[in-house]
Amino acid sequence: MDGTIYEFEAMPRAASAPALARAPNSSVSGAGAEPLVGIIRNPRSHRNKGRPAEFADRPNVLTRTPRTRDALREELADFARRKIDYLVVDGGDGTVRDVLTCGEATFAGRWPKLIVLPKGKTNALAVALRLPNVWSLAEALDAAARGKTRQQRPLVVELPADARDRDGAPTARVHGFILGAGVFTICTQAAQQAHRLGAFNSFAVLLTILWGLFKTFVGRAENPWRAGTAMRLWAGPERRALPHSRHGAKERRFLMLASTLDRFPLGTRPFGHLHDQLMIALVDAPLWRFLALLPLLATGFHRAGLARHGIHRIGLDDELGIEIDDRFILDGEYFPAGRYVLRQGSLLRFVVP
Repeated sequence: MDGTIYEFEAMPRAASAPALARAPNSSVSGAGAEPLVGIIRNPRSHRNKGRPAEFADRPNVLTRTPRTRDALREELADFARRKIDYLVVDGGDGTVRDVLTCGEATFAGRWPKLIVLPKGKTNALAVALRLPNVWSLAEALDAAARGKTRQQRPLVVELPADARDRDGAPTARVHGFILGAGVFTICTQAAQQAHRLGAFNSFAVLLTILWGLFKTFVGRAENPWRAGTAMRLWAGPERRALPHSRHGAKERRFLMLASTLDRFPLGTRPFGHLHDQLMIALVDAPLWRFLALLPLLATGFHRAGLARHGIHRIGLDDELGIEIDDRFILDGEYFPAGRYVLRQGSLLRFVVP
């Protein structure tokens, strides 16, 4: 869990879980018994710094703070051995991404119920799950006891078949929720600056949007806020081309956003009314019409003819292929340029209020 930039050569591989990693219980412990709770806590998350872990003295609560992804995989395997009832992620979106990625082989699609304690700087998954900004472990376990859950699939990013190992080793892959490229990458850098100035959560998102609009409106064509990124996109194994308008270079996009979440900070809905799919939003070029419509588009507004102006919303039930010439962002972290395949992951159950 250390480090800020992934390289796919170092990503965990979906190897078969060791025999010790038995499937966890599908329901809580027997009547009268307290549920067994496994916590992966990131002490470096924004709202965990300098604060003690909750319920650290309870025998049914196992709190672990792994500092590397290898250690994280070992702790998750131990949780599976113990057949925990709930897996708690005490951290931000990046910690959730690491837990889902490193736990894939261990839990093999049979995850315990997940609890997210939103302690990061933006907590986009918490927004999608309708979690409160401040949610204690006690409140979360109370909701779990009432059986309150919400189902959500992660976004899976992996190498394409022709780029995988030829020796039979499984491919490298990562699980997350929000992938962005083009101007999104620059906006993320601006958001980090906002964090350093003390702005967090939705306020930081608002500041970043306003700054991005300003730079895009006043910038020249060569301004990185307007230049876009070279990328090629296709859908399904038959490689169906994704639409592109007459605006901008054919193999460049001003903005690309992909996610399995249908609700974002500040109540924005960049995918309109799409849901329960792999959702993609594309903007071909920073036209004035797009910039003028942006406040409406952020609320989910959609009408026929947007595609003619280089604004596309696409829902896929199969995979998306991407070849990109610049790095992209997945849940706040940079990933290198290259070719990848995006798809929906297994259905997970998250505890909600």
